[in-house]
Amino acid sequence: MIDKDILQQVKSVFASLNTNIKFVATASDNNSRKDELMAFLTDMVSCSDKLAMESRAVDDDSFGFSILREGEPTGISFRGIPNGHEFTSLLLAILNADGQGKNLPDEALRRRISSLKTPLNLRTYVSLTCTNCPEVVQALNVMALINPGISHEMVDGGLFQDEVSRLNIQGVPAVFVGDEQIHIGRGDLGILLQELEDKVGTEHDAVADIVEHQFDVVVIGGGPAGASAAIYSARKGLNVALVAERVGGQVNETVGIENLISVPKTTGNQLSADLLTHIEQYPIKVFTNRQISSVSLKDKMKRVTAKGGEAFVSPAVIIATGAKWRRLGLNDEDKYIGHGIHFCQHCDGPFYKGKSVAVIGGGNSGMEAAIDLAGICSHVTVFEFADRLCADNVLIEKANSMSNIDIHTNAMTTRIIGDGQRLTGLTVKNRIDEKESDYNFDGVFVQIGLAANSDLFADELELSPRREIPIDATCRTSISGVYAAGDVSTVPYKQIVVAMGEGAKAALSAFEDRMRGII
Repeated sequence: MIDKDILQQVKSVFASLNTNIKFVATASDNNSRKDELMAFLTDMVSCSDKLAMESRAVDDDSFGFSILREGEPTGISFRGIPNGHEFTSLLLAILNADGQGKNLPDEALRRRISSLKTPLNLRTYVSLTCTNCPEVVQALNVMALINPGISHEMVDGGLFQDEVSRLNIQGVPAVFVGDEQIHIGRGDLGILLQELEDKVGTEHDAVADIVEHQFDVVVIGGGPAGASAAIYSARKGLNVALVAERVGGQVNETVGIENLISVPKTTGNQLSADLLTHIEQYPIKVFTNRQISSVSLKDKMKRVTAKGGEAFVSPAVIIATGAKWRRLGLNDEDKYIGHGIHFCQHCDGPFYKGKSVAVIGGGNSGMEAAIDLAGICSHVTVFEFADRLCADNVLIEKANSMSNIDIHTNAMTTRIIGDGQRLTGLTVKNRIDEKESDYNFDGVFVQIGLAANSDLFADELELSPRREIPIDATCRTSISGVYAAGDVSTVPYKQIVVAMGEGAKAALSAFEDRMRGII
């Protein structure tokens, strides 16, 4: 069933296995895909003498397999056949169970995972074509391996449509505890761990022993600005820490990038990988999947505290925390996120094949979303608040050439309409005649720009009316030794290439202040 060339590659990957791993398959005899599942697992077992399988007949509609390590449950199971993008999730689950894999967390994160209150039985509904699902599946599999009170099951939503309908799942990846959805959309280990801590709590919320790290420069944020700041600081011979949820930041959610000078075309995932590769060329200490809980910036030695009992102390802090998708700020918005309201057409657009959707926002991201969705949906309606579209002409011309895209300017979304379970439409006001109209939609994709990730610094730094961190021409803030770069700052034009330059500028300013004895 698995391509021979792929099997050969898998054999090479599993050549270093030291642990006995067993697949325990469950499927009823009358399941039409039972033979396919068995063939898949047989092929996998052929890749290493450390792999084995066992088949257990069942009378119910179970279909999938669990993973045992040295005869003991790992807490990891797959309901379905993990082909497509989830094939990597299976490979990593096996390697991780053997103690291998670069995705295994460091001690600070392991401590947080181990302290989650259990039992905790998680399910993630996926599409095998979704590029964002594997990261969520892999992160929760790791948690199951670390904390014996956690179990995690990947569910192929395409095979269990009745269940998907009952749970009203309209986007993937969707993570559930019982029948309660606790996460929807893209996520990584840090984000998911934070959500679980908030949801179920930990055995000891306050960590008595803080692990303190001393550095010459601490960079908060791993996007283009943060990566640039860390690299420029390291090139000056300084001891540098980069503390972030993930390397790449918001770039990870960008699909096509065609305006990064000297790089004609790339993707967000590729650029994020390239940033990490460049960072790894220098002795930069990278702390990813970190959730900053507090900062103290006014003293000579700044202190950045991360959840889980870590503190980063330095005379220089460069804030490069970027921005997040801006919300509409309307009643019931949170209620319908993942149930009709979405922010990523690439992740959730396929759920609206042949249906009618709206895109709110007429900038580049909004028009790109509309064009993408027009190839999937029966009709796309764009609402732009301003009196004209703000997107590049090439995107506007493309959208205007598509017969199933309508565009409304001077349009203000005033109300979200829903039936209590899912969004059913919008109320939109014409800003010229003040007339409100109701529209029926199956889904809405919000693309109204970004909001600075600055709340953490509001008690330390005065923020602009747009809640950005004010900086001067050299990226210095109002506090000596504190610098800001990229989308979190007041620098105009939120672009990747601009953020990279600002990160370099902030690092050079910090180094200059160090040489002059200011910090």
